Amino acid sequence: MRRSILLPYAKFIKRTTWIALSISVVVLAVCTSYFLVFTGRIYPNTSIAGVKVGGLSVTDATTLLSSNIEAPQSIQLVGAGQVFSIDTKDLNLSYDFTGSTQRAFNLTRTGNFFYDFTQRVNFLFYPKNIGLAVNMDDSELDKVISVVSGQISTDPVEPSITLANGAITVNKGSAGTVIDSEGLTMAIRESLSMAKTGDIEIPVDVVDPSLNQDEAEKLKTRAEKYIGKSLQLKFEYDTYTLSDKDLIKTLEFRTGFGSKSIESIVLDMNQKVNREPQNPKFNFENGRVTEFQPALDGIRIDNANFKNKISVALGQIENSTDKVVAVDIPVLKTPPEVSTESVNNLGIKELIGRGTSTYFHSIPGRVHNVALAASRINGTLVKPGDTFSFNNTLGDVSAFTGYRQAYIISGGKTILGDGGGVCQVSTTLFRSVLNAGLPVVERVAHAYRVGYYEQDSPPGFDATVYAPSPDLKFKNDTPAYILITAKADPKSYSLVFELYGASDGRVASITKPVVSNYSAPLPTIYQDDPTLPTGTLKQTDFSAAGARVSFNYTVTRDGETVFQKTFISNYRPWAAVYLRGTGPAI
Repeated sequence: MRRSILLPYAKFIKRTTWIALSISVVVLAVCTSYFLVFTGRIYPNTSIAGVKVGGLSVTDATTLLSSNIEAPQSIQLVGAGQVFSIDTKDLNLSYDFTGSTQRAFNLTRTGNFFYDFTQRVNFLFYPKNIGLAVNMDDSELDKVISVVSGQISTDPVEPSITLANGAITVNKGSAGTVIDSEGLTMAIRESLSMAKTGDIEIPVDVVDPSLNQDEAEKLKTRAEKYIGKSLQLKFEYDTYTLSDKDLIKTLEFRTGFGSKSIESIVLDMNQKVNREPQNPKFNFENGRVTEFQPALDGIRIDNANFKNKISVALGQIENSTDKVVAVDIPVLKTPPEVSTESVNNLGIKELIGRGTSTYFHSIPGRVHNVALAASRINGTLVKPGDTFSFNNTLGDVSAFTGYRQAYIISGGKTILGDGGGVCQVSTTLFRSVLNAGLPVVERVAHAYRVGYYEQDSPPGFDATVYAPSPDLKFKNDTPAYILITAKADPKSYSLVFELYGASDGRVASITKPVVSNYSAPLPTIYQDDPTLPTGTLKQTDFSAAGARVSFNYTVTRDGETVFQKTFISNYRPWAAVYLRGTGPAI
């Protein structure tokens, strides 16, 4: 029974196998014939730029192409309502017919059997039209496209925001058009490779950075929150201030802050803050330091951290009522090879105090005197336990010692006298002594408030000197020598005193000055002067309001008060004085 069932099935399998083998033989024979027929010829249904070359040899196809296709004399580029006619001679255009037909011949002869077999079969059912091989001067084509771009492209206008006279103005910007140069190059090559004669459309992209009305209003609202505010960037003793105009420039037009704007701030600060490590210099001659340079760490701003701190600070300014926000610039330090204390045996190793002042609008004689007096204090050493006297250290102040005439207070008047401006030096030294936490033995305020001493300081921080008295004196109660350095900069009208020694842990604190007993300036005084022509007025003194100014000066160490002192300055009201000419008119 089982054998009778299997016998028909076996016959079926045998018959099917013979059929399959027969079909395979037929297909193989057909394919072999197909491949043999087109040996040395381009496979059927192949065209080059619309010219049928299937079944032809490379030579015959080349002849056919060269007799049917000519390079166009010109091409037309059309776009934005303009037409540009380009002479193809300027592009050095030519067709490589041999290369074109060889490429068509090689389409199904890559060396990959399965790929080539599939492609040869596909060519029977799916026609293939390829482009001509185009020879063209790419640099000349780039020039053509550049000219066309200049004629069609319009620059977009970026949004902008300005602050003027306390008002914010937002320019929303406008769209522009830019030629897709790469797309146009491809379109030209495609058209030429297909030997087309029609117009070539110039692809144009619209670039639109402009803000809509809602975005512009939001930007204006944000910007208004920065009016009257500032950001202070601090490092060591320097403060760099960004105004409201500077801050508004950092606003991203749609949200957040512009990375490029913040990057610009950071790069600018790098130029101002970064420095190489500095080894110390210390030359000592005849009881004075003739050359001094403290050891300084090399400084590099931590840019990533700094950018983040700026972004946070900008957000704080925008979202709070704070008028001023301060940021300590984060830095990376590299120590110098040599320390300050290693180049001297006086115990001097670090900066312990610093004082500054400015003297804008000083006459040339005063500027000269400030620099001269500062140079004569510079380099002074104060022994531990000694009391420094400004007058004794400075010496004689007169024309014989190099000083020029400038305004001084003498006999209740402001007059021209030798050494006017020396008090700028004593005032600045006084501030450095306070900063260092040293005991002030003697200090006298000026008779009236002088504008120079309130340019960068509240009132009450001046010190007048005039040999032999009044004097400015302080005591060195530290265990090391104190070196006094002074540097006047006539170009910036600034003076800096720095005191170097050894810190013993003391900390100085100064309360905010209290101004009381205010009194208005005295009435203006006019004095007749027959040496001046009639009708001439010459001011010889300047008005100042009277006041009592006081502040507390406290020095602590390890939480314990070392000493405390209250400084009181009683400034008299002062009258402006004019000389009125009564002499003959000139």
